[in-house]
Amino acid sequence: MALETQDDNEHMLSEINMIPFIDVMLVLLIVFIVTVPVLNHAVSLELPRASVQALQQQPSAIRLSIDENGAYFWNDESVSDADFATRLGAAAAQQPPPELQIRADRAVRYERVAQALAAAQRAGLRQIGFVTEPIPLMTERAAAH
Repeated sequence: MALETQDDNEHMLSEINMIPFIDVMLVLLIVFIVTVPVLNHAVSLELPRASVQALQQQPSAIRLSIDENGAYFWNDESVSDADFATRLGAAAAQQPPPELQIRADRAVRYERVAQALAAAQRAGLRQIGFVTEPIPLMTERAAAH
């Protein structure tokens, strides 16, 4: 084992260690190389422009009611099955076509409702909705009795 002498300590390194500085600079260089292409990429969007035009008139809704016997009522007017198909065709030809709102009695057979839906689709009506009555809450039922 060699013993150190006073002369060995006098030759201490007086230079700056550059390796940590180079490591930091290389990391910064990599970060800049990675982030610069991201900054240059932009998404091109064509935003819609506002225009002043008259609002389209909302189509009127057709109320189709089906009672417990399966009879059709077009806007509260009784219609036969043949007249019902004719009216559906005329309604589908309107621009814009109206919405068909179906209100069926609870006791009507589902087959009759399905026939009305199929006839509306054959005629070309695409906006079909069902109108229901809200079920009263338990507290409202108790207050009513």
